[in-house]
Amino acid sequence: MQKTARRSLRPEDARRSNLALVLQDIYDGPALSRADLARSTGLTKVTVSDLVAELMASGLVHEVGTSADARPGKPSTLLTFDPGSRDILAIDLSAKDQLRGAIFTLGGTLVTRIDRRLDGAVGEEALRAARELAAELIAAATRPVLGLGVGTPGTVDAAGRVLRAPNLRWRDLPLQELLSTELGIPVRVQNDANVAVLAERRFDGGPDDLVRIHISRGVGAGVLVGGQLVGGAASDAGEIGHVVIDENGAECPCGKVGCLETWISVPALTARVQADPQHRDQVLAEAGTQLGAALAPVVGMLGLAHVVVGGPSELVDGPLLAATRETIAHRTQSDFRPELDLKASSLGSDAVLMGAVALVLLSELGVA
Repeated sequence: MQKTARRSLRPEDARRSNLALVLQDIYDGPALSRADLARSTGLTKVTVSDLVAELMASGLVHEVGTSADARPGKPSTLLTFDPGSRDILAIDLSAKDQLRGAIFTLGGTLVTRIDRRLDGAVGEEALRAARELAAELIAAATRPVLGLGVGTPGTVDAAGRVLRAPNLRWRDLPLQELLSTELGIPVRVQNDANVAVLAERRFDGGPDDLVRIHISRGVGAGVLVGGQLVGGAASDAGEIGHVVIDENGAECPCGKVGCLETWISVPALTARVQADPQHRDQVLAEAGTQLGAALAPVVGMLGLAHVVVGGPSELVDGPLLAATRETIAHRTQSDFRPELDLKASSLGSDAVLMGAVALVLLSELGVA
């Protein structure tokens, strides 16, 4: 049997990991001293001082005075993160017939928004529109750019290649490589639902074990286990929208019939409600039952206690969410299982954009 080659840890890898440890504590916490950082990270004071010097030289960290410690001796100099030292560019390709772009600070504060209509464009036309939007964003940036994060529908591999995005009619598209080459900056491309679940954890205090359903032009799920994204062997973990739930249902853009996406994507839900407005609540409740049936095996198998559903509040909140919760509880009920915490996302329509920010923070600075 062939053995997998074992990669040894290089000194630069260890240094990058230590920098991320220190920066994570400074990013998350109140002003800290070098001694505080040595205690929290387990690194030596000499190592911490060296790493802090590098972070200060980069402009990411600066000193903000001294501590009010009552202990004898020289007061400690405190350090804080500078969220305005860089810009992060973000693009959301998941909305129906629209590309959404924005510039954020490192702290996740919105600086500039640039949206563009797709007007039905798919394939090469949609790609051209995405590239033009990326160029507009970098031209609008007023500070050094840390990187660009992109949330796209479809299956995306670890190299940022869109393996398949049926709604955009993309297949085997090296989107990350294309954008990085054109812009000359770090670019990270990931599935829209995956970046949205990163946003829930980074910007809304979500737990390390979490499933987030992203209802937009399509339907996907981002899965965090132990704080780590679950990608799957074929980079398609979370592709719940293309699980068949109705063998006699409508045809899906992926080519199958009766996928969950044909029930609970925004276009599908909107069409169903418009076709029977007098029974709006029943229509949404039925969609929630379908979502709950699809989610129950995942919740039961992974022992999850937290699920967030993101999408337009007028569709998600109310009957759909209630029926989803009831169906999952009924199908996974156990004397040993805690009550499921299932709620609507509080991040609204910016979840994917903010997730793109979280993706860049993670990939470029190691801030999770």
